[in-house]
Amino acid sequence: MEQVLRLFFKAVSSAINGTLAQRELIPHALHDLVKLETRPVRLTEIAYDLCSVICENRQSLEDWEGLLLTALEIGFRHPDSQVRYIEARLAHTQHHLEMVDVVFESQQSEAIADLLHAWTISVTPAYRLLGACAERLVGLQNLMPFSSRLRQLVMRSVLFIGYDGFKGVGVERFIGLLNNLRVTVEEIKSRSEWEKLLLKTLQTSEGAQHLSYQYWELLVELVVSPSPLPRPKILYNSQIVTFLTEAQEWNKLECWMVIVWVLWPSEADGATEDFEHSVPLLFRQQPGAFQKLERWMERWSQRNNEDIPESFQRICKQAQGAAQPDAP
Repeated sequence: MEQVLRLFFKAVSSAINGTLAQRELIPHALHDLVKLETRPVRLTEIAYDLCSVICENRQSLEDWEGLLLTALEIGFRHPDSQVRYIEARLAHTQHHLEMVDVVFESQQSEAIADLLHAWTISVTPAYRLLGACAERLVGLQNLMPFSSRLRQLVMRSVLFIGYDGFKGVGVERFIGLLNNLRVTVEEIKSRSEWEKLLLKTLQTSEGAQHLSYQYWELLVELVVSPSPLPRPKILYNSQIVTFLTEAQEWNKLECWMVIVWVLWPSEADGATEDFEHSVPLLFRQQPGAFQKLERWMERWSQRNNEDIPESFQRICKQAQGAAQPDAP
């Protein structure tokens, strides 16, 4: 099969630079490959190489965009989007970058998923090429709600691009994409990477204001669970407590308290003054907040075999007293 595929690739590449009659046979040959039931990894590699050849010779091809989408379908429609990697050796070229405009402007959900699959499925993801998709990804409003496959691949691409890769297209637009994805804890495989992404996002003024509460609660679920990898080293933003208190984002403040005490215990001690002011306000507005915080911290303590920080218990006890109606 590998020998046959190698000869096929050679024949199609020659036809692209051949006569008009030869080029007219290419669409038929590619559509025949779409129907294949057995899809070896070598076919994925050849289809990806063919994408580069098509882009390189687009001037001589009548419908090079259609050929490109078909080649992507041949190579990347069949792998399971739930599978993190396949053993494909994909040679990323500058010509592959030219696929971005064609694929996204097609407005075809599955074609976009094919492209994202191509750049995230191998053991060496195409980080540089994925970065060129950031602007396009935050602009996918017309295709929402996403198909299940496209949603999975957008989630994976977002993780590979990372928060810093989206800063150039606007943090608010990136947050809008996250909010529309509605990622759940059950879907997350790279826990430490999602922790890093969400921590960076919600510590911006835009993130604190616009990132949906679902993600604050999701981050709590991640940080209270044991992690086989070291926690991400992200600088602590001491302004978040002030912002959430002034904005009266009490549910987010509950989450932030747990996140701080679990990830930055030294900063929690340093933020005592802020918490001593804000926690009584929280308990007045959310009478059940103490029980909720206590449950989260107990889960963290049990799962990680750690003692609940004394500073947490002290501040909550003082806040409970200060939050009583007859307190001065």
